[in-house]
Amino acid sequence: MEPFYTTDVLVIGGGLAGERAAIEAAASGHKATILSLVPPRRSHSCAAQGGMQASLGNCLGAAGDNEDIHFADTVRGSDWGADQEVVRMFTHTAPKAIRELAAWGVPWNRVARGEREITVDGQKKTISEPDAAHGLITSRNFGGTQKWRACYVSDGTGHAMLYTVSNQAIAANIPVHERMEALALIHADGRCHGAIVRNLMTGELLAYVARATCIATGGFGRIYRVSTNAIINEGMGAAIALETGVATLGNMEAIQFHPTGIFPAGILVTEGCRGDGGLLLDRNEHRFMPDYEPEKKELASRDVVSRRMEEHIAAGHGVKSRFGEHLWLDIRLLGAEHINTQLREVKEICQYFLGVDPVKELIPVRPAQHYSMGGVRTNHRGESPQLRGLFAAGEAACWDMHGFNRLGGNSVAETVVAGMIVGDTIADFCDSAEGALQLSTSLVDEFGRRESQRLAEIANGKGRESAFELARLMQETMTAEVGIFRDGDRLEQAVATLQELQLRSRNISLRSSAPGANPELVTAYRLQRMLKLAQCVAYGALQRTESRGAHYRADYPRRDDLNWMRRTLARWPSPDDRLPALDYEPLDIMKMELPPGWRGY
Repeated sequence: MEPFYTTDVLVIGGGLAGERAAIEAAASGHKATILSLVPPRRSHSCAAQGGMQASLGNCLGAAGDNEDIHFADTVRGSDWGADQEVVRMFTHTAPKAIRELAAWGVPWNRVARGEREITVDGQKKTISEPDAAHGLITSRNFGGTQKWRACYVSDGTGHAMLYTVSNQAIAANIPVHERMEALALIHADGRCHGAIVRNLMTGELLAYVARATCIATGGFGRIYRVSTNAIINEGMGAAIALETGVATLGNMEAIQFHPTGIFPAGILVTEGCRGDGGLLLDRNEHRFMPDYEPEKKELASRDVVSRRMEEHIAAGHGVKSRFGEHLWLDIRLLGAEHINTQLREVKEICQYFLGVDPVKELIPVRPAQHYSMGGVRTNHRGESPQLRGLFAAGEAACWDMHGFNRLGGNSVAETVVAGMIVGDTIADFCDSAEGALQLSTSLVDEFGRRESQRLAEIANGKGRESAFELARLMQETMTAEVGIFRDGDRLEQAVATLQELQLRSRNISLRSSAPGANPELVTAYRLQRMLKLAQCVAYGALQRTESRGAHYRADYPRRDDLNWMRRTLARWPSPDDRLPALDYEPLDIMKMELPPGWRGY
C-alpha cells in the first residue's frame, strides 16, 4: 500500500451530481477531491438529451406552472413511492439551480416573441409567445407532466450542463483524479473514513482517507443486456456500499425502461422527440398509443408507454427484422428545420448507428433499460442512516425523489439539485465534531491488504470460468426474467440462476494477469459485485407482490397500498451470503402532503 491521500471530502464519481456536490462543499472552505473512472466530461451525464425539469412557467405551454404542480406530477409519476419531503425540497430548489446554471454559462434555449408553429397530437398548430416572455428560458413538453417544464439546450442538455459544471470545478481548483476506481469503503464502528482505490492504468492500490465520502457513480444499467447506459454504468458505487454489510440500498427492484431506445443498439433517443410532437407507430404505421392511453397518448409516463409498446408487440403488431421485433418512432412531421436544430443529436445517432435519416425515414425503437430508481439509501439530507460519514447523490442514491418511476427531465435536474443540497450537508458534517478525522492507520492497512489479496486471488485463479461469459449470462438473465413484465416463476428462476452465477464467479481464470490496464481483470472483479446488485433487483422484485410504477408483476397487477406502501432496504451482511437481507421502511401516509390516489394515466 502506497502512502494514502487525505482530504476533507472524497467524491466518488465525476458526473454532474459528483462535481456539483464537490463545488458546494468546496465553497464552504473544505478540500474536495473527485475520483472518476473516465475524464469527467466523458461521464454519462453528458448523454442526457431532452431537458431539465424546473417550473419556470415562461413559455406559453408552461403558463401557470409552479412548484406545487411540479410536486404533484413527480409524486404521481412515482406511483406514491417517493419521499414527499424530498420531492418538495427538489421542486422548490430546481428553479434556483437552473438560473444558477444559466449564470454559469449554460446556453438554455430561450423564448422568442411572436408566432411559431408547433406539433400537437399529430397536427400543426400556430401559437404566439408574448413580448414579455422574450429572452426568458423556454421549455418543452415531456411525459407525465401537466405543463411544458423541460428546459433544454436543443437535445444536448446534459452535454452543455456537464461542460459548464466541469468548468466551475476547475475554477474552484477541485482536483479530479481520473482513471481511478474505488474498490472498497474504509469503515469501522458505523463510520466511513474514505476508500481503497485502484489506479486503472497502473494497477496500483491507494488509500483515500476523508472526513466525508460521497458516492455519485450513477446507475447500474449494465446488469442488463440492452441499456441506454454507458458501459461504465456498472453500479460500483452502490456495490461497495452494499459490501460494507452496514449501509443499505433502497428500492433496487425499481428499474425504468425508456420507450425509445433505437433498435437493436439500445442507444437513447430523447423523450423530447415525443414531447415535440413525434408519434409511435406499429408495423402498419398505425398510431397505437391513443388506443391504450386516450388522454396522455405518447406522453404518458415512461413505465406506462414502455408496457403498452411491449403489449402491442406481443399482440402481433411489431415490425419484424433480422434482429427481432420493434416499433417505429415518427418525427418526420416535425420538419427538417426543427430536427436539424432542436433534435440534431437524435439525427446524428440515427445516421451513425442506423443509417437512417429521421427527416425522411422512420426510426426503429423498442424499450431499453434506462434508469435505476434504487441506490444507496439516504435521508432527505443525503446521509446514509446506517454509516456516518457516507453520503450519496444522483442516480447512485435512493434519496427517493423518484419512488417507483422517474419522470423524464427530473433525473438531470436531480443531479444538480441534490449536488447543491448534499454538498451543503457534507460541509455541515465536516464542520461538526462528528466530522473530525479520527482513525488508525492499521484500519487503512487492513482494508488495503484485503483488496490486494482479493485481486491477487482473481488474477492467479486456476478455474475454468470466463468473466466475459458469466457477465453475458447475467445480462441475458436480467433482460429475460427481470424486465418490463415480471412474474413469480420467472423471478424465482432469475434468483436461482444468479445464485449459480455467483458461485461460478469464484472459479474464474484469466488469460492475462497483468497488474496494470487489464480489462479482463476489471471485468472479473466487477462481475462479482454486479451479480450482487442483480440479485438485489431480482430478489426484491420477487418479494414485492404488487405492481407499482416501473415494477410490474403480471401475477399481481394492482398496486397494494395496504401491504406495500413501504420502501425496500437491502443489505449484504457477509461476503459468503448468496442472497441479500431485506428489510422494509414504511411510508407514513399521514405525513404525506399528497395522499395516494389514481395517477391519471
